[in-house]
Amino acid sequence: ALVGVLLPEGSEEATRARMRRLHPALRLVGIVDAPAYVREAIARIAAMLGGEPDDLRDLPLDMTGVPAFHRRVYALVRDIAPGHTLTYGEVAARLGDPTAARAVGQALGRNPFAPVIPCHRVLASGSRAGGFSAGGGVDTKLRMLQAEGARMSREPGLFDGDPAAYR
Repeated sequence: ALVGVLLPEGSEEATRARMRRLHPALRLVGIVDAPAYVREAIARIAAMLGGEPDDLRDLPLDMTGVPAFHRRVYALVRDIAPGHTLTYGEVAARLGDPTAARAVGQALGRNPFAPVIPCHRVLASGSRAGGFSAGGGVDTKLRMLQAEGARMSREPGLFDGDPAAYR
């Protein structure tokens, strides 16, 4: 199972340095030397980031050491389909505690499996982007949502619905 996934930082070395900080006991290898399931995961994640639909739900994750509340948040967020979003408050409400929006945000800020656990699909109230701890911050989050064709609003868009209604 995957023990950690990172979105790329500004450079390969910066990405490797962050991975070493987060997982000091791991031996980092190049893609060529990685096990087949890791190479497959990398290819699928890269394709998804390029706009190819894939919910990545079947990728195995090692949740050893992940707090129970975070696991619950991650399980719920992992079920958000590509192109769809929820707010932190909606996630909290679905977990049974509508007052836990801030705790949901903190859990997602510590997400060790982005974008396999698609924290980019969780927005602030009013469908604002909110924060994003990966390299590039909110701009990265917005680009990922755009690649998935996600809408930032629950309101109908200009071209939604019956075209005859706009004549």
